[in-house]
Amino acid sequence: MRHVLSILTLVTVMLCTTFISRAAVISDNTITSVINEITATHPNVDKALLQRGVCQVASLWQTQDGNEEVFAQFVKDNYAANADQRKELFDKLSKAFEVLKGTSNQVAVELGLPTVLAGPDPTNIDYIMSAFNPYSHLWSDLYENKVAFITMLNFPNYSLAEKNEKGANWTRQEWAYARMGDMFTSRVPAELNKDAAQDAANSSNYIASYNIMMGKVVNNTGQHLFPADMVLLSHWNLRDEIKSNYAALPNAHEKQETIYQILCRIIDGSIPQGVINNPKYEWNPTTNATYQDGKEVALASETDRRYEHILAHFKTMLKVDKYQPQQPTGIIRNFEGSMEMMPNEVEEMFVNLVSSPQVKQVAKLIKKQLGRNLRPYDIWYDGFKSRSAISEDQLTEMTRSKYPNPAAFEADMPRMLRDLGFTDADADFISSKIKVEGARGSGHAWGAVGRWEKSLLRTRIGAQGMDYKGYNIAIHEFGHNVEQTIDLYNIDYYPMAGVPNTGFTEALAFIFQKRDLKLMGYDYAIDDNTTLDIFWGLYEIMGVSLVDMKMWQWLYANPDANATQLREATIRIAREVWNKYYYPVLGEKDSPILACYSHMVDVPMYLPNYPLGHIIEFQLEEHFAKFSEPSAFANEIKRIYQLGRLTPNHWMMQAVGAKPSTTPIINAVSRILDKKK
Repeated sequence: MRHVLSILTLVTVMLCTTFISRAAVISDNTITSVINEITATHPNVDKALLQRGVCQVASLWQTQDGNEEVFAQFVKDNYAANADQRKELFDKLSKAFEVLKGTSNQVAVELGLPTVLAGPDPTNIDYIMSAFNPYSHLWSDLYENKVAFITMLNFPNYSLAEKNEKGANWTRQEWAYARMGDMFTSRVPAELNKDAAQDAANSSNYIASYNIMMGKVVNNTGQHLFPADMVLLSHWNLRDEIKSNYAALPNAHEKQETIYQILCRIIDGSIPQGVINNPKYEWNPTTNATYQDGKEVALASETDRRYEHILAHFKTMLKVDKYQPQQPTGIIRNFEGSMEMMPNEVEEMFVNLVSSPQVKQVAKLIKKQLGRNLRPYDIWYDGFKSRSAISEDQLTEMTRSKYPNPAAFEADMPRMLRDLGFTDADADFISSKIKVEGARGSGHAWGAVGRWEKSLLRTRIGAQGMDYKGYNIAIHEFGHNVEQTIDLYNIDYYPMAGVPNTGFTEALAFIFQKRDLKLMGYDYAIDDNTTLDIFWGLYEIMGVSLVDMKMWQWLYANPDANATQLREATIRIAREVWNKYYYPVLGEKDSPILACYSHMVDVPMYLPNYPLGHIIEFQLEEHFAKFSEPSAFANEIKRIYQLGRLTPNHWMMQAVGAKPSTTPIINAVSRILDKKK
């Protein structure tokens, strides 16, 4: 008998090791014994599921949770041994988690209002309160009262590989059970959660105030190229101003060159600290000279501030790593955890496109249309869009008249959705779940978490009303809000609410954004130019993402680096990626421009979601093009986004019948280039 028991113990230990790395607080014999007791009492129990749950509880059980006898009794008392008991527990936990997460979200939203909405300048207490994280102690509390353990005991976690392998045969309920199992896979101390929230608040506030007073920017002859009241947020508005100057505007090329110099100085830290968010000085970005009352003055450079924020995120991340046995680095957590895609898989997709021969062929088209040699900032070439032929001033005149304030945009949302094919009922319902607010920064979408909240659309609106740049961004954020509403309010199981990763919400945001002129009354259709525009946008953002990914790889390889070393490494990485994939196409060796994105500073490793979003966007657009009925676009959006939180591969298979891939757009561009020949 003892020999049989030892064999059973060995099998259980092997299973526990397979499922999760666990600490030795609970012995192998205790784990085996409690499993055997439950299976003896309930002979029809799913033993593999039971073993998985018990092993995962044991992996995170700590001394303060009780001794081995307490552990064994807890497992026996709280295991739902049949399907009805398990479903009842699932329903109760789902409701409880929605209440906890939804109310915490409301607290975070309210405390952050002074720092994110347009209005009086935030005071010190506003910044302190905005950094308060109502979630920081929540998970610790749920471990202490053992709700976390009850959850993982009955709804254990499955790895990404297991989800991808088994998920095709799972029911919606089985998927929901698996997603509940994703809630508790680590035990990070509340103090570290607070530190991470503080890092996020600090970097977000830094970025939200990174305005360049373009009316104070001068060229080498002292000429002001931009309107006196123009203020552009880095990097978004600076990039979009480059895009707008592909239209026939005075000094368009010189404006683009000037903004390129500004971005380069932001990246290398040579930008004078005094010209950031400050109208006091005039500044020549080319020479880096600054002036006050017509006299040149010396101002200190920003140097490493940008990189100090990135480093703060990393240092906290290193501390969190110790409490993540399944995903022991921030890189693994971001890709295998949050994105649910392997980092090498993502990188291979990106390299496949940026190194494709189609890139050089499309660049030749751009060069021909511009009538000049290409420059590094032509990664943002905007000439494949029909709006490039329409004066931005004309578009801004229309948007300012139509949307003088956030309430006007909010009131027009039902009409926009009807124009996109949504029924009156759907348009009114979705719009009723979205609130529009004026943003201090460039704007963003903040999703609801509880099914009593509204999603928030934050957008920058000036004193004269919403300019076209702001409108274009607002339509992008509107796409996010539509997704956030559909896959929360229309979802079948609460743990399935949301999308596989943020690339999938970016996809719908891009799809909406491309229809901004349609919503202003202009004709719109997915044509060859639209495909070329998506392809060229992918070429740009994939390079930016590769720099971001390689920067984080460098940080983990150099954990003791300081901010100066990080700045130098980031610039070196940006130049290496540029020289390999962009210099042969756009010229100017060693350009650092791929390191300009603000997301590198305030949202660690978020950038790869953008190209993934564009990849999904194109595959969705190809799918939508199969339908001729005007309402099909809206109907398919509803069907697809109600799939919720499947893994990316399973979501795409059910949505369009294919996994995420760059092959469809590369093939489409090849067909277009063949036609042009």
